[in-house]
Amino acid sequence: MEADEKKTVMVAIDESEFSRYALQWALEYLHDTIANSHLILFTAIPVLDFSYIYASTYGAAPHQLLTSMLDNQKKAAVALLETAKDMCAKHGIVAETRSEVGDPKEAICEAVEKLKIQLLVMGSQSRGTIQRAFLGSVSNYCVHNAKCPTLVVRKPVERMLKNFVE
Repeated sequence: MEADEKKTVMVAIDESEFSRYALQWALEYLHDTIANSHLILFTAIPVLDFSYIYASTYGAAPHQLLTSMLDNQKKAAVALLETAKDMCAKHGIVAETRSEVGDPKEAICEAVEKLKIQLLVMGSQSRGTIQRAFLGSVSNYCVHNAKCPTLVVRKPVERMLKNFVE
């Protein structure tokens, strides 16, 4: 990489408070790095499970309903990315937004490779070992499979408790 070439940093986000915290943390603590990099805000749009719709309509789900559900999911992703982009702008940082449909952990790792990301930043839901074993962990998967360094930002417990009490 040439000296004048900007590095590419990607912050993977979803609708969780952990994701918002990770973005805010990165904007505050990695500001200089991010300000001198190409920043991509990325969200994965999970593949919808239509099986319950087909079951409830005896296998005859209206095409309009399915299309509407997909459109709403895409609109929610755009709104999420725009909110994150506004957070960046408040810190004087211009960000590009991207989204992909698919399993979040796989979509993130594929985007890292495709976009030649040098640093991936993401939040963690702070699940315990047993929950991770049964439910999986997007951040854990990315730490082990993304083709770049991955910074997992964990929201401190006292902040989670403070938000719970308020």
